[in-house]
Amino acid sequence: MLMRDRRFHNECLFILCNAILPFVIFTFAGCKPNDELSSVESGSPVTNEPVLKEVVKVDSILDRVLVIENTNSPTSLEIAKYYMEKRGLKKVLQISCPDSSLDVASESLEFSAFQSAIEKPLREYLANDSKIDFIVLNKGIPIRLTGAPVGFGNNRPSLDSYLAAIDYFDKPEVLKVVIDEGGFLGKCFVNRFWNSTERFSHAKHGGYLVTRLDGYTTASVLALVDNAIAGEVTKPMGNIFLDSMPLVEPYDTSRIPLSPVKNGQTDMETISGLGFTEWNLDLVAASENLAKRGIPVELDRTENFEGNRVGLTGYASWGSNDAKFVVENYLSIRFVPGAIAETAVSTSGRTFLPTSGGQSLIADLIEARVTGVKGYCDEPFLPAIASPTILFDRYTRGWTLAESFYAASRFVGWEDIVIGDPLCAPYSK
Repeated sequence: MLMRDRRFHNECLFILCNAILPFVIFTFAGCKPNDELSSVESGSPVTNEPVLKEVVKVDSILDRVLVIENTNSPTSLEIAKYYMEKRGLKKVLQISCPDSSLDVASESLEFSAFQSAIEKPLREYLANDSKIDFIVLNKGIPIRLTGAPVGFGNNRPSLDSYLAAIDYFDKPEVLKVVIDEGGFLGKCFVNRFWNSTERFSHAKHGGYLVTRLDGYTTASVLALVDNAIAGEVTKPMGNIFLDSMPLVEPYDTSRIPLSPVKNGQTDMETISGLGFTEWNLDLVAASENLAKRGIPVELDRTENFEGNRVGLTGYASWGSNDAKFVVENYLSIRFVPGAIAETAVSTSGRTFLPTSGGQSLIADLIEARVTGVKGYCDEPFLPAIASPTILFDRYTRGWTLAESFYAASRFVGWEDIVIGDPLCAPYSK
């Protein structure tokens, strides 16, 4: 597989479903209250310093958030209660499913059980509340599905990303893709919010921005909430640290970030061309963009896997896929409240329970007090990893944590798990 085996030079072939591998289509398919949400000027390349549009007043952002809690999990109930009280949220949906905080086996949920326990009540709720844009899950709710109609192996998406695409199944205009990487197959959708220059709304973009409050312990999860709020009280001032692997010069960042679509259609050349070099270039482009805007950033282009960085406001690296990975360096990273991170690691979100061995986990970055981070419950292939250029650009322009991660992510109905309070926006004006 692309990242596990480090065969980054292999091309991932993405094809419209109805072209080579048809599958069953159902039609396959913070901020403070009354915050002012600004948008990036449409059509401006992110590397050319996007311009903010006029400011638009919106309804209270708190009315746009739905929290889901698992009544079978005391951990889930405790976290949901704490988060809602801290943010002043009122909208909650109670579901009953296995408690994923107890053991690794319970972190996966069979699709038919998910449909009855979670999808059905959620659809009923959303049918009566058109204001919802953000959905918050928490520890105690399973992280992946089995036997689903999308995802790695054609049936194993993250529960979170499936919910993010819950109404894509009913939209004929969405772009459906099949991923074939050396015989490893997957089905998903192109994210309609990818590289958006406008702030998110379900009404405009479809889908939902789904994040999760999770980690090794309840205390670690509650710290995600506290740090999101603390980051808004005191704006993060440390470095964003980007740890790339060596690049051969000269290099060209003009095509970064690569898009999965072109002229409204799946861009086969662009998608299949995304590999080791392109994500490395994305780290470089992110550094150039941030430096031009006066955002503190450090780019490491040596062959070393660096650690011992403290007070970081952002972080992106190859994690355990780095040829010179040192686990002690990874565990030495420390963050300030409001910080976000991404690692190009296939199974960085495979569990949120203490474990040993395998690839580097984002749960360790949560222990290091990151406020938001993206991981993957199964092999996502490199094009699914968030674009650092888009991620850090949107976040440092005042977009919410959820908007920033989803704008930087090419697919939904896939393996993605976004950790953190979706409303966290420490750079918001």
